[in-house]
Amino acid sequence: MFWWAIIFVVPAAAFALMLYGRLTTRSVGLPSTAFNLGSEALLDRTISAICSKHEDKVGLRLLTDNVEAFATRAAVARMAERSLDLQYYYWKDDLTGGLLASEVLDAADRGVRVRLLLDDINALGRDSNYRALDRHPNIEVRLYNPLRCREGAFLRGLEMVVRFWRVNRRMHHKAWIADGRVAIVGGRNIGDAYFDASEESNFRDMDVSLIGPAVREAEQVFDRFWNSEMVSPIRNLADWLHRADLARLRRRLRRRVRSKRSGDYLGRVDDALRAVASGVGMHWTAEATIVSDPPEKCVQRSSDDGLVSAIRPILSQARQSIQITSPYFIPLESGVRMFLDLARKGVRISVLTNSLAATDVTAVHGAYSRFRKQLLQGGVKLFELRARHGKKNVSLFGSRGASLHTKAFVVDGRRGFIGSFNFDPRSASLNTEMGVLFDHAGLAREMQSVFAEETQAAHSYRVVLRDGATRWHDDSGVVDHEPDATVRRRALAGLVSVLPVESQL
Repeated sequence: MFWWAIIFVVPAAAFALMLYGRLTTRSVGLPSTAFNLGSEALLDRTISAICSKHEDKVGLRLLTDNVEAFATRAAVARMAERSLDLQYYYWKDDLTGGLLASEVLDAADRGVRVRLLLDDINALGRDSNYRALDRHPNIEVRLYNPLRCREGAFLRGLEMVVRFWRVNRRMHHKAWIADGRVAIVGGRNIGDAYFDASEESNFRDMDVSLIGPAVREAEQVFDRFWNSEMVSPIRNLADWLHRADLARLRRRLRRRVRSKRSGDYLGRVDDALRAVASGVGMHWTAEATIVSDPPEKCVQRSSDDGLVSAIRPILSQARQSIQITSPYFIPLESGVRMFLDLARKGVRISVLTNSLAATDVTAVHGAYSRFRKQLLQGGVKLFELRARHGKKNVSLFGSRGASLHTKAFVVDGRRGFIGSFNFDPRSASLNTEMGVLFDHAGLAREMQSVFAEETQAAHSYRVVLRDGATRWHDDSGVVDHEPDATVRRRALAGLVSVLPVESQL
């Protein structure tokens, strides 16, 4: 028996070690950094004129309307003359994803250098599109924490098993930076559900457009990731030249631009161009900064505690109120203790998250439900977004389905955060996250207004305790079980609520 074990186990172990070594070999690209700011480009002149009236301050404009968020990205891409640095968790190949890809390609044709950095977990299956873009002389595409096995389900699956601990860690950043002058940071990825183009369900989300010194901070975050050993150029991962057809991609994107549905989006870009050029809607503050996890969070080799260490003190030092919006809310026992301690000191705490029917990740809701009663007993107010939103015309194409995707908070009516960070273990420990921290009463009031709107009974359920049981209030009465959720969803959430899986959610 012992010899049989040696015959089979030793070769298998050697093969596993050889495979692991091959899969963990890194292929990094040549280093590059953001260009120095100039004075001749359109955005140089435009933004310098606006900022000259607000020396050393950051201008922030809230983007809550989904179509406006699309149009602002398209507008600054059209205005760019030097660089576009784009960093996203994923970029969908759908209507709005294609329209924005077309804007990026047009910019590259004008001579703009484009650096596109994507997390690999959602890039799989779209290699030919990204490799086609990468063939443009002014575009380079890199992937964060990429799989080495790009083709074949068996080898991909084997790699995911061999490298599960590493593959499970993702880059969740979202940033759109033009000429080092304008940055858009927040919760939106690139795709129809983020821009009210989905025929099924659309996300309620929030970004902020920035000008001023914080844009350079966003560029520094981008450069750190772009040049990290966690990132590989897509051209180095495999040879897809036989499928990477830039001309074909151009033709497909042109058809999308000419489609009837695109008019509602492209027709809004002129308004966005005027808004960017005028600086309308900007809040000005000297206290705004970009916060980010390091790229090395993927392998836990960095001494930089990153984003959590930046936002925790702001929450723990609250004196009057906290309003949190988080689609995936799993506070764990440590978070519950912090919130309950603050509530006992008189801090009014309100949380808006997804209802079970509205969430796109049922397992997360199951984990959240474990902490719901403790929070309610401690005086924390809980609101859960309804799956069918009360607003009319939520989508340009007919869907009134809604799911929360905003990641933001306001403390004491003036300090706040907008970004990619969810209040869950995945954002805290597994994903890299980024966002904007600020201190400005006017911007905080604007965010509070959105929170008040979304927590109205027409849009969200108020969760309460009655006779020790959880109940949901809306504008039509009281519900004694997870409202609008199917039996299957309730069963899955119930199962997750008793399993020790929070750390992976």
